[in-house]
Formats: sequence, C-alpha cells, structure tokens
Amino acid sequence: MLTYAIPLVPGPVAVAPEVAAAYGVNYGSADLEPEFVDLYGDTQSKLQRILGTANRVALISGEGMAALWGALKSTVRPGDRVLAVATGVFGYGLGDMARSLGAVVEVVGFDYDEAAGDLARIEDAILRFRPHLLSLVHCETPSGILNPAAAVGELVRRHGVPLYCVDAVASLGGTPVAADAWGIDLCLGASQKALGSLPDLAFVAVSARAWELAERVGYAGYDALVPFRGVPDSGAFPHTPNWAAVAGLNRACGLLLEEGLEAVFRRHAATSAVCRERILALGLELFPRDAADSAPTVTAVKVPGDIGWQTLDAGLRRRGMAVGGSYGPLAGKVFRIGHMGPQARISLVARGMEVLGEVLEDLRHP
Repeated sequence: MLTYAIPLVPGPVAVAPEVAAAYGVNYGSADLEPEFVDLYGDTQSKLQRILGTANRVALISGEGMAALWGALKSTVRPGDRVLAVATGVFGYGLGDMARSLGAVVEVVGFDYDEAAGDLARIEDAILRFRPHLLSLVHCETPSGILNPAAAVGELVRRHGVPLYCVDAVASLGGTPVAADAWGIDLCLGASQKALGSLPDLAFVAVSARAWELAERVGYAGYDALVPFRGVPDSGAFPHTPNWAAVAGLNRACGLLLEEGLEAVFRRHAATSAVCRERILALGLELFPRDAADSAPTVTAVKVPGDIGWQTLDAGLRRRGMAVGGSYGPLAGKVFRIGHMGPQARISLVARGMEVLGEVLEDLRHP
C-alpha cells in the first residue's frame, strides 16, 4: 500500500485521526435509528455555518460530482438557457454537463491562467442571453484560480437571473463562502477537500426558489434534490444513508468550527503565502498570470521545461511526497500543491518545498 510522508495532493486530502476514527464504528441502520436523524440534522447545521446559509442542505452519497449532477438535473430542463462562466476545466465542464441535459448553453470563457475578473463581459452576456441559470466555479483546482463569486452574484441579483449555481467544492472550509450574502441558489460542496474528510459525500445548499424550480422540473433520479427537501425533519431518506460518512463529515466540520472559521482561513492564507514564496525562491513560476487570483487552498506551478512532469512526479514520490498534476489543456504543463484542510500547515508545506528543491537539484545535476 502506498503512503506518503508529505501529502500535498489537492484532494482527496489527508484525514485527521479524529475523522478517520468515525469510520471505525459499527453503526446501526441509519434509516431506523433516531440517533442518525439527530446526527444528520447536526451535520446540516454545521455545514450551514460553514456555507454561510440558512438554506437546507441536501447530503448525497458520492463524491463532489454527485452534487454537480444533482443540482443541474434537478433544476435544468431541455431548452433552458445556461450561462457558464468558465476559467478552467470544471467551469467549462459545467457548461458541457448542462449541454448534455439539452440546455442551450453559452460560455463566458476566460483563459485558464486568469480569474473571471472582467465583470463587464459577464454582465453583457447576462443582458443579451437572459439565462435561466448562471454557473461559476469558485476555486478551479486544476489551475489554482479563485473566482469572484460575490461580485458575480451581485450581477445575478441585479439582473434577475433565476438561479445562481456555484461549485464551492475546493474553496469551502479554506476561504470564506457566504452563500446567502452572495445570492447563491445552489451552493455545491463535498467532503474530501478543505473540510478534511473522505470522498464519500457531496452536498447542496438549496434556496427557496431553487426548491420551487426543482419541484417543477420533477427530476427523480438517485441524485435528485427534491426528495431531500423534508430531510431530516421527516425522518425518512431517499436512499440508504452512509452513517459513517455523515459521522466523519460531522467530526471534520466540528474540528473547523472548534478552531474558528476566521482562524482556519488565516491558516490557509498563511500556508499558501509560504508555499508561493518558496516556489518563487526555487526559480519556479506560478501558473496564474496574477498572483492575486491564486486560491488559498491550492498552488498551481508551471512544470519546469527542462525536466517534465512525469520525471518530476516520480522524483517527488521517491522522496515520499505526493502532489498533483493537472488536466485538460494543462496536463503535463502544470502541477499543483494542495494546502487545504489538514494539509494547510506551514510545517508540512515548508518540508515539502525543501524536498521539491532537493529533487530539482538532483534531476538537474545527477
């Protein structure tokens, strides 16, 4: 079994012992025991605090894509207009997903190394296209970009876009997310990134108008949102819940709230700053064209042209360090350091940067 002393992948992240311990319990049947209903409700309450929302949160068994598909299938019908604001693989991918459902999709596309900062372009597209739903990825992990979800949300409210859908999978728990203040109708998250649990739960915070639209759409698949509207008050669940996963996420959220969200955000910001300082000191180049667009949960770095990604990756793994490559047009060109959740520790990142420097030296001067 492979294990790494320096885990710096951009998710799924290393898991704290307290979270891992939640999986080692022989729980009862979740749909029969009142204790699970209480646990689900408490987990929903903790997520509401982290998401900055009073909206009900639906917990779906599965990793993050379950939330993306569930939100789109539940609220988008063939012929609906979807405006995808895209700065990377997942932003463009959300547009592709909506298109596969029969939606009429327009993309406000930005380069992979820039954030969606040109709000005038987005506003022009809203006024011309008049979308039913606007989608945005808050943190694009493949490119290390943090997008201005609050500013885009203001445009959505100003121009009466019915639904604002934000993928906060890789930002939630590492930087502020304020779903209600930003006007987010479908705020998507998952357990395996900065929240610091295993990749087995996805969730969606659903606004009142999103519930109403979902009722009208009437999607009835496994990942449908509507069956979760009365959960946990009803005590009935759409399918067999994963008690261990909910317990793990509950403990992970509890750890964040015990530390204090502002302290958690400061920890991520400080760790990311150290990471980027060390990257530049090693003579490497950050990927986003403007460092201010970099996410506090992940650092994207250009692969040095004289070495190549596969060689660099193999060298790091031999030293017990795991980072991530990238996807799509960035495959082989960018690698990513995940300092999110339990991995957002200056000591861990500092050691990782020492190893990175040693590997670069060994590869260049064997």
